[in-house]
Amino acid sequence: MNKIALVLIALFFSMQQISAEEKPVVVATASMIYDIAKNIGKEHVTVKCIVPIGGDPHTYKPTPSDAKLVVNCDLILKNGLTFEGWLNELIENSGTKAASVLVTNGIQPIKSLTYDAPDPHAWMNASYGIIYAENVMKGLTELLPKYKADFEKNFQNYKKELEELDQYIIAQINTIPKEKRILITSHDAFQYYGRKYGLQLESILGTSTDAAVQTNDIINLQKIIKKSKVPAVFIESTVNPKTLQQLAKDTKIAIGGKLLSDSIGDEELGGETYVKMLKQNTDVIVQALTKSQGNVTSIVKDENSKASYIMTGVIGLMFLLGMGFMFSKNR
Repeated sequence: MNKIALVLIALFFSMQQISAEEKPVVVATASMIYDIAKNIGKEHVTVKCIVPIGGDPHTYKPTPSDAKLVVNCDLILKNGLTFEGWLNELIENSGTKAASVLVTNGIQPIKSLTYDAPDPHAWMNASYGIIYAENVMKGLTELLPKYKADFEKNFQNYKKELEELDQYIIAQINTIPKEKRILITSHDAFQYYGRKYGLQLESILGTSTDAAVQTNDIINLQKIIKKSKVPAVFIESTVNPKTLQQLAKDTKIAIGGKLLSDSIGDEELGGETYVKMLKQNTDVIVQALTKSQGNVTSIVKDENSKASYIMTGVIGLMFLLGMGFMFSKNR
């Protein structure tokens, strides 16, 4: 009897594994799209992502395993708007027959102020996230028509969540004094966010991180900071923070926090879903920009004090170790 039970259990799990393997594979280029697809597809598809969480899709270099993933998938979800400059070559080289869905279809793109190119960061507007989700739903429905009702139900539930998020962001940004609604970041990833929610956007780099820092841009930001007395600037999770940290040091203002721009976060960083990403960004921005200049100055001084204490401790430890070495040698 026990042997029969074990055989049945093994057969059950074997069938479950086969069932899982038979699910269509949907590949998203970036983690925001990946998370949206999981919310719409749920148990009917296996969703995978090309650029890993924390990676920068602007500068990503596909690997042989990415080509294997693309050639074996059933559907590709892409942002477009110059975001994945490497994607067309990857698709062509892989020889995949999978259909592609442009998840930004129906969105009026913002043109870069510096270059004659569209700004790809449309997901920063939560109401545009609904358009992303609807395009994902349409793509999944075409792939798996028999689950159309499920995909539509999942979309409606997710749409409600995004509508609530949109209202949350509006309410929170409105708590920032109008003269302090200036968002200074590493690269120009927040124009859709700023235009929708009422923030002036300034950045060191343009819409792509694959560019060199210009001296004129730094000088311009220094002037803006001095004139507006904005209390903080913000680094990003996928962009090297050194230039912005130096700008903050030179202008004696605080780093307001780390924002998620081209990737969702993880358990350590937070913002591990698309919804949580936008909510966390909003909370970080509001908290930093509602601080008084006096408090920000204190933050900078506190950070400098901490650094001084650490350096003093290191020097003291080195002195003691040196004295100990000399004492043992004399003995």
